[in-house]
Amino acid sequence: MSRIGKKTIIIPQDTAVSLEDGLLTVKGPKGETARKFKDNVSILVSTEEKTIKLEPAKGDQFSRILWGTYASHISNMIAGVNGGFEKKLGIEGVGFKAEIKGNVLVLNVGFSHPVEIAVPDGLKVSAEKNVITVSGFDKELVGQFAAKVRSVKKPEPYKGKGIHYEGEHIRRKQGKKSA
Repeated sequence: MSRIGKKTIIIPQDTAVSLEDGLLTVKGPKGETARKFKDNVSILVSTEEKTIKLEPAKGDQFSRILWGTYASHISNMIAGVNGGFEKKLGIEGVGFKAEIKGNVLVLNVGFSHPVEIAVPDGLKVSAEKNVITVSGFDKELVGQFAAKVRSVKKPEPYKGKGIHYEGEHIRRKQGKKSA
């Protein structure tokens, strides 16, 4: 039994949720998002009570697996259109910097050329000093873009140079010992 799937999802005041042919649409103050769900899990949207309940439609293992996953996806969709999600990345290193040019994030992180990454629609990216802030209402898109930016230059273990998540602990190695 899924502990997450059993919980009733409460729809906030200024949020509209509709379900048509497996396509769940959530509209809120920050934007609108939609996602297609399989029919293995029945999604019951109650507009009067402002709740969403999920139950596995079939008794097989695949339906039980998707039960909690779908509940998490729906909760994240509702949280995203109401509050949004944000990830912060820090840049450490001499001469390392980031800037926004139009809809492109330009990173100068020690390569012979600047690295340009296109910002997807639905995301806001800002670069101030050595902090890159990625925000949007789709949790997966925010996390995926932040991971893509971090993968350009991962932090190295000796001096910690590179791009890291804010609050991420980098295990440092000792390096060479002098005699």
